[in-house]
Amino acid sequence: MAEVLIVSGAGCYSDPWHPFAETSSCLAKIISEFGHHVEVSAEVEQVLAEPGRRDLIVVNIGNPRSARPQLPIDNAERGLAGHLQRGGALLGMHVSATSMTTMSGWSSMLGGHWVRGRTMHPKQDLATILVRSGAHPIVEGLADFTVFDERYSYLHTNPDITVLCEHFTDQQMHPIVWARQSGTGRVVYDGLGHDTRSYDSADHVELLRRSVGWLLESNAS
Repeated sequence: MAEVLIVSGAGCYSDPWHPFAETSSCLAKIISEFGHHVEVSAEVEQVLAEPGRRDLIVVNIGNPRSARPQLPIDNAERGLAGHLQRGGALLGMHVSATSMTTMSGWSSMLGGHWVRGRTMHPKQDLATILVRSGAHPIVEGLADFTVFDERYSYLHTNPDITVLCEHFTDQQMHPIVWARQSGTGRVVYDGLGHDTRSYDSADHVELLRRSVGWLLESNAS
């Protein structure tokens, strides 16, 4: 049984558009069905600074807007970096790509980030997600699927990622789910999950289940 921490947006890390408590509950249900012990915490900086011996950290938080005070996150950065260096796994969800803008290493850890003035998303709707089946064990044999969600477009992506899923907007393809290796630590970014309707898609849930399985594979006893 793995120890899993879900960091859920609240207070400074909440916003009017994303129901973090509800989506974190969906994530907790999916992961706990494996038999893993799951803790959900809204104390973002505190738990990231001292995550303990967690096997997987799931980050499901928003971006602190400039009008709100931001707490120093140097300790949180050290905590996350140490987690990955120990071989821990990281799953970043949806709007987490916009967050922790004052954490210098966040984009490198996650594999990319939202770029102010460039990244956008079309209207939230029922959309087709294109799977690069065969690109990675997570998506081996998976087919394209539909999901009601926001689709982030024009994200910055780092060269060390493996794109798992894309979507088609503005006559071009945009990565929306990817995986990367950070030493012995494993990372997945899933740009889906705007609200609970995303988790009504059985195919998205299956993608998440496979992602969690791969993330924790190296920690399996």
